[in-house]
Amino acid sequence: MRLTADETVRFDEFARACDLVAAYFGETVDAVALEAPVSRPQLVAVLARVQLSARQSAIDGTLPDRDVCYRSNDETVLWLESGFWAEIRERHGLEVAERRAARDVHRRLLEAIVGEPSGSETEPFVLIERFERNR
Repeated sequence: MRLTADETVRFDEFARACDLVAAYFGETVDAVALEAPVSRPQLVAVLARVQLSARQSAIDGTLPDRDVCYRSNDETVLWLESGFWAEIRERHGLEVAERRAARDVHRRLLEAIVGEPSGSETEPFVLIERFERNR
């Protein structure tokens, strides 16, 4: 499966990423999908694509870890520089509504974990490290 012009991923890996984001973000995905002009399956697919790209950026060392505000075995929570989600939109060819909905899922979860951002020029992102429903 093609994530971007330069990124491909096996379908089973993409399917696992969809399952991971659906389980991790859970009711937040449902709530945002109800409020946005994006279906739940479409939002899950967008979130999965972004997770896979971010995972590769973390492996490559291009995801700025200086912006980490919380880290556990399950997730790394980051406030990134302004423009992150615009880059994601362009990189993945997302519609404006898809980008907004995906960003909103991340924002809601991040604010629940660490509170409001320290500056208005920051953008939310949660990199899922792993997630086990039976904890």
